[in-house]
Amino acid sequence: MSIIERAIQKLDPKASVETRNTPLKETSVAATVEKKLAPNEEQKQYKGVADAKVTPALADSIIHIPLARLSALGMVTPNAPRTPIAEEYRAIKRPLLLNIEGEGAAQVEHANLVMVASALSGEGKTFSAINLAMSIAMEQDKSVLFVDADVSKAAAGELLGVPDEAPGLIDLLENKGIKFKDVVLKSNIPNLRILPAGNLHQRSTELLASENMRSLMLEISRRYSDRVIVFDSPPLLLTTEARVLSNFMGQIAFIVAAEQTSQEAVVEALQHLSSDSIVGMVLNKSQRQTAGGYGYGYGYGYGGRQGENQTVAVK
Repeated sequence: MSIIERAIQKLDPKASVETRNTPLKETSVAATVEKKLAPNEEQKQYKGVADAKVTPALADSIIHIPLARLSALGMVTPNAPRTPIAEEYRAIKRPLLLNIEGEGAAQVEHANLVMVASALSGEGKTFSAINLAMSIAMEQDKSVLFVDADVSKAAAGELLGVPDEAPGLIDLLENKGIKFKDVVLKSNIPNLRILPAGNLHQRSTELLASENMRSLMLEISRRYSDRVIVFDSPPLLLTTEARVLSNFMGQIAFIVAAEQTSQEAVVEALQHLSSDSIVGMVLNKSQRQTAGGYGYGYGYGYGGRQGENQTVAVK
């Protein structure tokens, strides 16, 4: 039995695979935080950003990421770089960055294209994608482009403060008159840019599989040598878009929810990933015993290309 099989067996074997044809409902985390924060509560500013709140405006492409709200959700923010969650994602990002520098376990093309994926909804994929992007943006010599590729939900865009009407990835692929610079948004974090999902489209899968998409992936991979592109993808077993996206990626961080994701779902989802990508597994929501009792932690398993032996580190 391989290491990855033993790790999968630690998951709840009785957890059921969600019905493919039934859309899953997710509670809006942003709405929950709205109730917890006082109306006049202002977030701490980062690296000299002006005290006045930046109104999201497409004209100047500046997005004000609500760092206080993200922090209230227990997420990584530059204002709290030494929290337990920040330390966890430092460990998770390190092997990804080593691969980008060509110093990791395997060599792969376009290693700076990193997709965060999961089998089903509710496993912490978007949570992990944003945390990973935030953590990498805190590096001294790296910049991050966060791509909201979960085009049907755009949950990441909502959390990051992107306006609903903002054009993005789908608009760029559909309309040849729109340029890359027209849809990439600057943020109040200097090293972080955002490419929103854009408007809904009935042929989103075909657009993501198009030659325009391939050209775009090559362009953003090569445009800046210091840039890491983090994709928040749709769930692998609920849509076809994630399977298409995986074909362009150099690295994939696969999120597994401890005692929630079934073994069958993990095995089936892994079969849909590109054999040319490096795949690592992040065990999310795992309980561990600490000096102060029990807490939640994250583990990152890292190995060779899909299909080879992989190791899974669980915290």
